[in-house]
Amino acid sequence: MLNGSPNSQHAIVPAIRPTSEPYSSNPESFICASPALRRLLLQAEMVAPRLHLASLEGEPGTGKHLFAQTLRQKSPFATAPFLRRDAREWLATEAVISDIGGTLYLDRIDLLSTTGQHLLLGFLKSLQSEAKPNPRLLVLTSSHARLLYLASHGHFLPDLAFRLAAVRFVLPPLREHREAIGPLAQAILERICHRYQQPIATLGPGALQHLIQHSWPGNIRELASVLESCILDCPSAVIPPEALSLVPASPPPSVIAEPLVPITLDAAIHRHIQFVLDLNHGNKLRAARQLGISRSTLYRILAGDALQP
Repeated sequence: MLNGSPNSQHAIVPAIRPTSEPYSSNPESFICASPALRRLLLQAEMVAPRLHLASLEGEPGTGKHLFAQTLRQKSPFATAPFLRRDAREWLATEAVISDIGGTLYLDRIDLLSTTGQHLLLGFLKSLQSEAKPNPRLLVLTSSHARLLYLASHGHFLPDLAFRLAAVRFVLPPLREHREAIGPLAQAILERICHRYQQPIATLGPGALQHLIQHSWPGNIRELASVLESCILDCPSAVIPPEALSLVPASPPPSVIAEPLVPITLDAAIHRHIQFVLDLNHGNKLRAARQLGISRSTLYRILAGDALQP
């Protein structure tokens, strides 16, 4: 990880409060059912004992949250609080840095606005400004897009991307390691049957091949959803191929097509301002500060005037 100088002029530093949700409340463990996943786990075992900051990247449903808990379990923070927050909402909260402790998992940082990226960068700089990282804090972030790619195209702050990508875990989509589908499916079936307190179900002849041929746009989350529907709908403990309700990989254009709605610059500005106001529960002073404008300018925009420099 990179060290930086303090930047506390407008730092917004939320705290991790003790949580009543222990790690054991989620008994699921990360299943290493393919060489790609085993490499990830090996990487986690190597870096977790000294880890303080890492990014997790991957498509929706690839298991980033579960892998984050695996990292936490293998780190010195295994028994400390684990807090999962949407990065956009978390950055709208203020607190004192001395209150922070445990594991902070910030979800979807690739959706942060430029203002939010600067706030997160300032937060990380304040953590890394000491000679040694904060010994009581593990920061994990997740994104669907690759941060270095976003930075190279001007959509993400390069300094922030470089800090987060120093230790980076990329979770592969399920279609790229189909050999994992069989072991994953059986492990998921066992978990679901245990949850509903019924005998363990298995895939019948042809069912596994049916799963392997699917493209899995929703990845492991979609696989778990399909299998849970089977458990609830199929009375037999052996799941036949016809019981697997798989969504077509490419729905007809008439199903997914939406009319294009023209949007003006003023409309885009108002939409973004309303989003920031919602994050701050209508607090205009705090919203103006995060937007980098004066409160009087914010009132003018809300009144319908154009944004003036």
